[in-house]
Amino acid sequence: MATRKREHAEEADEQGHDRGGGFAKLPEECIAQVLSFTTPRDSCSLALVSKACRSAAGSDALWEGFLPSDCAEILSRAVHPVEYSSKKDLYIRLCHPILIDGGQMSFQLDRATGKKTYMISPDKMMLAHGYNHQYWTWISLPESRFAKVPELLSVCWLDIYGSIDGRLLSRKTAYAAYIVFKLVPDAYGLDSPYQKGSVILGSYESANHVSLQPEESSSDDEEAEEGREGRMRSREDGWLEVELGEFYNDEGDEGDVEMRLIEIDELQWKHGLILQGFEVRPKK
Repeated sequence: MATRKREHAEEADEQGHDRGGGFAKLPEECIAQVLSFTTPRDSCSLALVSKACRSAAGSDALWEGFLPSDCAEILSRAVHPVEYSSKKDLYIRLCHPILIDGGQMSFQLDRATGKKTYMISPDKMMLAHGYNHQYWTWISLPESRFAKVPELLSVCWLDIYGSIDGRLLSRKTAYAAYIVFKLVPDAYGLDSPYQKGSVILGSYESANHVSLQPEESSSDDEEAEEGREGRMRSREDGWLEVELGEFYNDEGDEGDVEMRLIEIDELQWKHGLILQGFEVRPKK
């Protein structure tokens, strides 16, 4: 049985070699050079073509190019050392969030493109009424990537502000900024039509109406409603998010990206928001 499996594997490799044609006969370093002009996702797919492609697609030289140029500096800011056995292994590890800067931010790579994503913790942001315990209480949640997050007790005016240096982000990249949060079961007042999310970079501003609670809609409208800008969406990590706005990071030299959620008119009392942070990630 084992012999038959080996024969099938060898046959599959030979077929893969045939599919690769003359390309598969190139030296590994040449194949790696060609793959470097693709994306991490494409390189993983091309690894199935032949033995030579598989070897090149796993080489440190290739994955070094997919990692950000300031990767060593980012790793030096990690709260916990990042262990890895190869550059591909490091890339895969960084596709999951790591805490940096004393736990005030998290960093990760977009798996498909290698573009940078950051989340800013509430501890690094400005909240309306600051740390006044009459309005906010700081709690620990096992599902949060940050040590403590604020829960809104009661306030009539919401104003949350955060920023990130554009030089930290990937260049020549379209980004969107999101507020990431949860709601307690008895949350109320967070669906105000006067809540505005905004992103400012240099002279550019993008803004959305932001509803932090589900808005009443028929079942026929739910799917369409979820896809609209400024509407609440569920995340794979169990949290919720709403887009605040979008921007294009050219050379990263336009200063800070400023993100804000603010109530701009008729105020209403609200309760039950648990804020994990603002996330800046590449647009799909």
